Amino acid sequence: MLKSNKRWKLAQLEQEKVDLLVSELNLTPIVAKLLVLRGIETVEAATRFLYKEEVSFYDPFLLDGMREAVDRIKLAIERNEKILIFGDYDADGVSSTSVMVYLMRELGANFNYYIPNRFTEGYGPNEAAFRQAKVDGYELIITVDTGISAVHEAEVAKEIEIDLIITDHHEAPPQLPDAYAIVNPKKPGCTYPFKGLAGVGVAFKLAHALLDEVPVHLLDIVAIGTIADLVPLVDENRLLAKKGIEALQRTTKPGLKALKKIAGIDTQVMNAEHVGFAIGPRINAAGRLDSADPAVELMTTDDELTGKEIAEEIDQLNKERKAIVDEMAKEAIEQVETQFPPSENHVLIVGKEGWNPGVIGIVASRLVEKFYRPTIVLSIDKEKGVAKGSARSIEGFDMFVNLSESRDILPHFGGHPMAAGLTMKIEHIEELRSRLNKQADELLTKEDFVPVTNVDLVAKLDEISLDVINQLDELAPYGVSNPIPKVMIEDVNIGQIRRIGSDENHLKVLFEQDGTTLDGIGFQLGYVHPEINPAAKVSAVGTVSVNEWNGHCKPQLFIEDVQVNEWQLFDWRNAKKLAANIASLPKQKRKLIAFQSTTMDKLGLDTLNEEVCYVGSDDDVNIANKYIVLLDLPRSTKQLEGLLLKETGGPERIYSVFYQEDSNYFSTLPKREHFKWYYAFLSKKGSFDMKRYGQQLATHKGWSKNTVDFMTQVFFELDFVTINNGIISLHPTPSKKGLDESETYQRMTEQSKLEQQFLYSSYYELKLWFDQAIDQVRKVKESV
Repeated sequence: MLKSNKRWKLAQLEQEKVDLLVSELNLTPIVAKLLVLRGIETVEAATRFLYKEEVSFYDPFLLDGMREAVDRIKLAIERNEKILIFGDYDADGVSSTSVMVYLMRELGANFNYYIPNRFTEGYGPNEAAFRQAKVDGYELIITVDTGISAVHEAEVAKEIEIDLIITDHHEAPPQLPDAYAIVNPKKPGCTYPFKGLAGVGVAFKLAHALLDEVPVHLLDIVAIGTIADLVPLVDENRLLAKKGIEALQRTTKPGLKALKKIAGIDTQVMNAEHVGFAIGPRINAAGRLDSADPAVELMTTDDELTGKEIAEEIDQLNKERKAIVDEMAKEAIEQVETQFPPSENHVLIVGKEGWNPGVIGIVASRLVEKFYRPTIVLSIDKEKGVAKGSARSIEGFDMFVNLSESRDILPHFGGHPMAAGLTMKIEHIEELRSRLNKQADELLTKEDFVPVTNVDLVAKLDEISLDVINQLDELAPYGVSNPIPKVMIEDVNIGQIRRIGSDENHLKVLFEQDGTTLDGIGFQLGYVHPEINPAAKVSAVGTVSVNEWNGHCKPQLFIEDVQVNEWQLFDWRNAKKLAANIASLPKQKRKLIAFQSTTMDKLGLDTLNEEVCYVGSDDDVNIANKYIVLLDLPRSTKQLEGLLLKETGGPERIYSVFYQEDSNYFSTLPKREHFKWYYAFLSKKGSFDMKRYGQQLATHKGWSKNTVDFMTQVFFELDFVTINNGIISLHPTPSKKGLDESETYQRMTEQSKLEQQFLYSSYYELKLWFDQAIDQVRKVKESV
């Protein structure tokens, strides 16, 4: 048995809805099923999702507040009023700001942009920046990707007579700012058909409304903010991402071209992963470590040299960001393990003075990945007495909702169910930790703290074909709410399994099922190799792709997780490094079993004496769900069956060593004809001097001396002979007994059978014996 790292949650669906899409849209069942699983259940929704017909963007004026915003901006441009675009420092905020830069240029506006410094100003609009804007002569401020919680700042804007237009996409707080206009699909009362736009999506809608046409020339920028901000890639976001990726493929913007090149993706066919893992992190790096202004300049410059220089600068910042994250994550993990162990904390809150507030969100994600607990990472400023935090959550714990219950100690916070940002006083940290842990105790179960892998499809190997993989591509681009389909293969055979890579840290598998094979590659899964017996049936979860090599294409499974549902037998009968092998097994799982008291010494396992259980002397040998190591041969098969019959349950794995110092199997076990001849010989001789002539007799018959001694002992135990000082004589009145009534004969026969069964049998013969024994145990328990 091998347990998976995560819970595999197989999706359930209504087959009638699948059948409807198959019949109405001529879809393959696999695509139809995936659509239904993503909540795309109607013919209309599926048609829009798959672009079976020309799909258009929603009317931007369906957004509440859009008409007021557009009219005010047009008036400002007409009057040549100074307009300030107030953005944010993440990839979405930078993209949103860049969209507005292009828009304002196109409209001929008198404008500039401002992105607050993460380290000196923090997130969102602030009073000092607004008052400075007044001094600088601005009459209109337009926020992008921020502002929905800026109640105080809106009051300041009114006081200093600056009109404030807020465009945002974050969750709306109970009290909205008193702004000139608020454009946010999540604003209470807004009837816009799609609520999941990113900040750049809202900025794009504003551009659409102001230009009175879809600004397709901005889609490459919109794709970056949309994908990097991890908003759901469904509905209008899917259209933005799909068209945006296509635009990014052929972009002429110098900065984006330079960034693609330095990221090594300029010659590749663009997809959402390129944006999410190559472009997005580099754009984010600027605002995480310093000012985000260079990222805006990168996106909006029309100069090739400038674009190249900024791309190199941002790439270097990203490398620095990675090093900082690695060090902070190391410190945060140590803090969790030493001060806030997950076994006692259902919500993790860690912090340290000097931690870079620009990367605490990444560190929080690292902690969630490692410990699978809702997590808040704080950067503490003792001089100011405040802590800036970034929160990440797990399924079942809405971070925004749960933080909302502590508004009294969280003067500034905002975000989503799975992520949030906050600022708080240092003295309230313990109180927040106590409250959130109490909330988690009430909301979450033990199972909730085991990571989940949502499985879309269970497939046989012959169903994973190139054609099927091409069909799955119809669902791209993949992202939040439209993840890459997860496929499970169940209880298949292993043709080959090996470690690959310079450090042997990857896994290469050839799966087999009913004559069909499938290649599998598991990156960073090399460690499971010794935990899978090649004879076992395995199940695996992953994503399918096309493997191209030397002009040949074939399906491949990128393995994310594996499990073995059946118990496993590992053959250690010829293991040369037994102590090291045992040490490699988890101490809490392994159980050492011995039947002879001298075995540990003979095997040189003295250091493990405290762990060994001697069957026959230890009555509480619990093997349930353990990895049992059978160190030596039992005295009988019944002794081993008795171990398996314990009511505690069966083992997950059996490691067979079966050490035997002296083997009887290859010694001559006399047959009845041998005993008959020897008895006749003694009858003819009358008496026989074993000491003087025993070896001669053995040599004459081609036996070993041990064989002669063995038969003599059997005759003695059966009262067939008497022995006096080495002289053997027939008993005058021999008893009528069978050979199997001799203890020596029984022991020798049983020992020979044991060795044949457990020591010299093939792996498959040994596995069969245990299978039958364990099956018998199961039947006995079921009958009780």
